[in-house]
Amino acid sequence: VYVSQPTSDDPRDTTTAPLKARFLSPSPDDQPVIPASTSLPELTVKAIFLGILLSVVLSGANAYLGLFAGMTVSASIPAAVMSMAVLRAFKQSNILENNLVQTSASAGESLAAGVIFTIPALVLIGWWETFDYWQVTAIAAVGGIVGVLFTIPLRRALVVEAKLLFPEGIATAEVLKTGGAVRDASGKMQEQHPELASIGGSEQMQRRSIRALATAGLVGGGTKFAEAGMKLWSGTLEVGGSAFGTIWVMGINLSPALISVGYIVGLNIATLVFTGGVIAWLIAIPIYVGMNGLPDGTTDAIAAAGNVWNTQIRYLGVGAMVVGGLWALINLLGPVKRGIASGFAAYSSSNPDAGSLPRTELDMNMKWVLVCTGLSVIPIFAVYQIIVQQVAVSLTMAAIMLIAGFFFAAVAGYMAGLVGSSNNPISGVTIATLLFTSLLLLALLGTDSAVGPAAAIFVGAVVACAAAISGDTMQDLKAGYILGATPWRQQVAEFVGVIAAAFVMSPVLFLLQERYGIGTADGLAAPQATLMASVATGVFGSGLPWTMVQIGGVIAVLLIILDKTLEARGAEFRTPVLAVAVGIYLPIELSSSIFIGGIIAWIASRRLGRREPAQTGLLFASGLITGEALVGILLALPIVLGQVSSVFSGDMFEVFSIAPLGGWPGLVVLAGIAYWLLNLASQEPSEN
Repeated sequence: VYVSQPTSDDPRDTTTAPLKARFLSPSPDDQPVIPASTSLPELTVKAIFLGILLSVVLSGANAYLGLFAGMTVSASIPAAVMSMAVLRAFKQSNILENNLVQTSASAGESLAAGVIFTIPALVLIGWWETFDYWQVTAIAAVGGIVGVLFTIPLRRALVVEAKLLFPEGIATAEVLKTGGAVRDASGKMQEQHPELASIGGSEQMQRRSIRALATAGLVGGGTKFAEAGMKLWSGTLEVGGSAFGTIWVMGINLSPALISVGYIVGLNIATLVFTGGVIAWLIAIPIYVGMNGLPDGTTDAIAAAGNVWNTQIRYLGVGAMVVGGLWALINLLGPVKRGIASGFAAYSSSNPDAGSLPRTELDMNMKWVLVCTGLSVIPIFAVYQIIVQQVAVSLTMAAIMLIAGFFFAAVAGYMAGLVGSSNNPISGVTIATLLFTSLLLLALLGTDSAVGPAAAIFVGAVVACAAAISGDTMQDLKAGYILGATPWRQQVAEFVGVIAAAFVMSPVLFLLQERYGIGTADGLAAPQATLMASVATGVFGSGLPWTMVQIGGVIAVLLIILDKTLEARGAEFRTPVLAVAVGIYLPIELSSSIFIGGIIAWIASRRLGRREPAQTGLLFASGLITGEALVGILLALPIVLGQVSSVFSGDMFEVFSIAPLGGWPGLVVLAGIAYWLLNLASQEPSEN
């Protein structure tokens, strides 16, 4: 869920969807796979337990990826395959159980996006020295819960009535259909419906999918362990020097996960992220140094470029992100207003007797939705009161959270239908909330308020979690609509996944901070959290390089004009602002690796005659991300355990203290993995 999550700013654009209904289109009469008259076990004990487990695993993996790369990707399909792999061991299992498991699991990874885009900012501004467990848990849990609650009245309008793509939801449904068999009491596989046979052998497809995901997980994890644990090579390869009166720097990060991100989001988004990197590192930094000279105390080109980017140039991304986020919201006001009105109209016109509705149309009762929404305000009000210690201000913050949370949850749900969860502009939504909240709190608390920046970030964090979960929930409900799931059971599964992930977010952030550092030059970049910290403190008087922010805003306006021109010409390639803004805010070595992944997806598509790359490639890329992320988190454990036992230490796996050959061995390994991914993605469907 995954993000940041850049997208086109035009609500009519679907060209940047990373997963454009690769496997399935709903039937003309919208008949689900499992008819409403058929009742299968869904919310079973094993489905809940497995959903909790996968939610925890995938939330940790996505937290690492988002802090590292500044982007997150949907984990619905990997979660579906993992679920199938485990449920195969049970004598009785079915497609709707699988769907409930992936629903919970994907909720966890989506929640991680909202958390990592905002919560680390509280450490970066010095409000916390480390992550406060209960406050992080409360923010994540409440934000996720209200995100699910706010989607319930919108489900029929957006999932059933609106002609929205919901790419991950459709693709997830197809993946589940390929393994859509029921095991009877004897353990024998029984096909649920004859039409499933036309898709392909369920057992064979399951084995291939599971093998691709597992193999990639081992490869990604092994590569991360060799690089970060054993120090066999360095994680980046950089070159720099002086020419034409200025400095020039270029680099590549040797992470398979970054190439996988580029592969999943596709060439359009990957190119725009790289374009942002080029604007910052190959245009703006050389111009700045040429005009102002090297920063004091720096002589090395690479170090000097990093200093200039950190103190000046990355704020171009702040301006671009603010303008891009506001532009996206302006474009969405009309569609979201119609969606909200349609959703409530559907509820008001529905027969209040739930027994008169088919199973596949049963949502959670609206009375419970309203009660739960009201109750969710209590813990958030308590957290806000601890911070500002002014009841009136805390109530204002809670009201902003509810209003902004509902509106932006609707925005995120609508955008998920257009371009998918992986491309949902969560960072743009959050920075708009943060800016508005900061200005309001500035009026209430004054410029000398010590708590103002933190208070604004707390509000933004809840809204970010709500928006991230809203988009994911709509994707899951679309998959359930196609498969014939019961909506209220899926909504309960979303709650389960959210709560499970909320309890592990703080420990994961703590481990990553201890091992790598967050928001540091040589650690995890955390671009969105760094941006949120900069905006919040800047509004309250600590100052920002406003010239750079303004230039970034001008860049955003030019990109919007270009995007509208391309739209008018019917061009396939578009220029959404938020993707470029993320690239400006990332180190060049990260955006260059993402770009390589986009090129791999493009080459695979051309090999297949411009068709979408093979499903196996998607699963392999997802496995690389998950494996690398999990090992990256596990490598932090020895540092923490070393505080209680001398047996453990952060360098206990090291073969070399400094990689003797730098990044060159890693480049060879990365090239091999990229070639492997390209071959898998280029397979014909019959081979896949």
